[in-house]
Amino acid sequence: PVSGSLYGPRVLTGGVGGSVTHQCFYSITPANKYDRKYWCKIAGNGVCYTIISSTDYTSREYVGRVSLKDIPQNGTFTVTMTGLQSSDTGTYRCGIGPSRGGLYVSLNLTVLADASVSKPIQLIQGELHGSVTVLCPPGDTQSGGKRFWCKVGRSSCTLIADSGGYVGRNYHGRIFITPRESSGAFKVLMNDLQKEDSGLYRCGTGRLSGQDGTQEVILQVNTASALPRRPKFLSGTVGGSLSFKCHHDPKGNYEKKYLCRWKEGSCSVLLDADGFVHESYKGRIQITSSDPEHGTYTVVMSQLREGDTGWYWCRAKSGHTEHTSSVKLLIQKKICSSQDPETTTLVKPTLLSLAASSTPTQRSITGLMDVMGTITESTTMGTATETSSTLLPTATPGTSGTSPGETYPESSSSESSLLPVVLPALALLICITTSVLTLIKIKLQKKMGEGRSTIGNLEAATAQAGPDPVKEQMMEENPGPGNVQECKGDSGKCRWV
Repeated sequence: PVSGSLYGPRVLTGGVGGSVTHQCFYSITPANKYDRKYWCKIAGNGVCYTIISSTDYTSREYVGRVSLKDIPQNGTFTVTMTGLQSSDTGTYRCGIGPSRGGLYVSLNLTVLADASVSKPIQLIQGELHGSVTVLCPPGDTQSGGKRFWCKVGRSSCTLIADSGGYVGRNYHGRIFITPRESSGAFKVLMNDLQKEDSGLYRCGTGRLSGQDGTQEVILQVNTASALPRRPKFLSGTVGGSLSFKCHHDPKGNYEKKYLCRWKEGSCSVLLDADGFVHESYKGRIQITSSDPEHGTYTVVMSQLREGDTGWYWCRAKSGHTEHTSSVKLLIQKKICSSQDPETTTLVKPTLLSLAASSTPTQRSITGLMDVMGTITESTTMGTATETSSTLLPTATPGTSGTSPGETYPESSSSESSLLPVVLPALALLICITTSVLTLIKIKLQKKMGEGRSTIGNLEAATAQAGPDPVKEQMMEENPGPGNVQECKGDSGKCRWV
């Protein structure tokens, strides 16, 4: 949209024989800085005929009474018309681009027989994530109207904030309208500037549509030199403490540095660098350190309460301008566990799924891991720390686990539930050990030259005791090099070849 990159006042008023000056503001991008700037008037047929452009063109009937000055480094160009005539009343456009259909903004010029000179527009430039201060005129100091700040659109001015406590949803915690000064003037402070904040604004007292006593402001947010984005939210717990840094320009000469609490468009001072502390915060808040070289000072809050949740502003004042930044504190109650610290919560293991997808050895090892695996979670918030332990099954890929809700508290009967897991592992370990010892004994007897009869008797005795499936498996998987085992089923004797 046009309003996203090009801004300017929508109404101009001049007197016959007098002059008007119009400022057109644009985003500072390479395309905008070096492209053609123009000023044209819309005729009855809807066509906007160029009066003057930055390419040294000037319409013949306006020669000598119109000029255009472009200042690319400021993102603005100015059009001045002199010797005004009644026929100059009409709708104009200031625009950027090679043709009249490029980027533009429209305005209405009214030429009257006796008219006051239009107020010059105020240009405010800020950096992304930075802050700005807008000085607004006194207006009608006798009226009880609200001080307001609105953004000018195509047909109306959308209210952003007023002194009655209204703040637009997208501006919560980052805009503040100050009380009136002795002259009746007031200031609008904005921080954490966004790219979308660029545009045409109006501030004043009374009605939004009124022109008297109002000030039009162009706000340009420079996205090329962005300040570092700092945390906007900090968490703490009731009874705990937290700290945060306030930042300001290290080169600035500030007459006052202070912290205030933002609420519904107002900001109550809590403490300042001169030692003031608000009565309700005494003993709970202080500035602990200051680093002027880097432009920071640290604020510490202790004995936190739930009511401390909200927005806080760091402010550093220098004349009519202020450097501000905001942070929101989220204070929560301590999370207390009703479970005894020494009690452990067990998660029911899924033995069937483990048994279906693993070998006997894998099942036994996995079962032991189910019992022995422990995960400890620690959560720290502010100064409170809660630690809990949960035993979780370590399942192999492809196996299913229990849902988080299937937890069982430990009791005296839990020991018996572990036997089906532990006993198979112990039985398998005994079988493997027996088989290995038997094989070692056979080899030793063979080396010592004992006869085959002794071996045969030993094997026969083993056969009578019943075949050991694990031994058969081990012998089948690990035959001696060059040996072939031949067994006779009727006698239970084996012969080595």
